[in-house]
Amino acid sequence: MKIQWSLIAALLFALITAVFAVINVNPVAVNLLFGTVNVPLILLIIGCSLIGGLIVGTFGIYRQYQMQKEIRSLAEQLIHIREVTGYTPEVQAAEEESKKEQKDAPAE
Repeated sequence: MKIQWSLIAALLFALITAVFAVINVNPVAVNLLFGTVNVPLILLIIGCSLIGGLIVGTFGIYRQYQMQKEIRSLAEQLIHIREVTGYTPEVQAAEEESKKEQKDAPAE
């Protein structure tokens, strides 16, 4: 559901940007390091939006890579801790079952 809302928000933003760009078609002087260039404002708006999207996308991919690396590290730590302590999912299930049985047992 979160992905759908993100997609809807992205499409809405793209629509607003497109309408804004189409309204502003006049040429604009852009000062660069090596001179001045006249560019239609529509191209400038769309270009800046694309550059911003690329920057955000690159940051998102980098963040996802960091998270995957952290998950891998934590999984390795969990395996190591389970090996050292002998605490496995089977042991955990048995402990939970015994606690449940003790709780369900009638009090004397």
